[in-house]
Formats: sequence, C-alpha cells, structure tokens
Amino acid sequence: MIDAVVNRPNYVPERQRAYQASHSPIYYRPPRSRLYLGAYFTLFGAGMCGTVYGIYQLTMGKPVRE
Repeated sequence: MIDAVVNRPNYVPERQRAYQASHSPIYYRPPRSRLYLGAYFTLFGAGMCGTVYGIYQLTMGKPVRE
C-alpha cells in the first residue's frame, strides 16, 4: 500500500528541463498560471477601484443642506 507513495519515478529533471527551456517569464511557465494571474489581477483591480472610490467619497464629503 505504501509502495505507491514511496516507489515513484522521479519527474523532477524532466520538469526542470521544461521550465528552463521556456523563454516566457517564470510566472507564466506553470500550467494554469494565466488563469490564476488573470483572476488575481481582476480582483486586485476591483479592490483598488473600490478603495479609490471610497477615498474619493470620504474626501468630498456630503453636500451641506441649508
């Protein structure tokens, strides 16, 4: 039962060659990295827009009613 975990082939040299052979930036080399980065930058952009909007609302204040 434990042989499936212990006696496994070593794929590290193959994957290392694949990573080093690629000329793209390191953050685009793993699989699904474009998906992860796209989601991250989308959420980051939405958060920054919300922050800027909140700061704008705080600095402008409410109009004075007479």
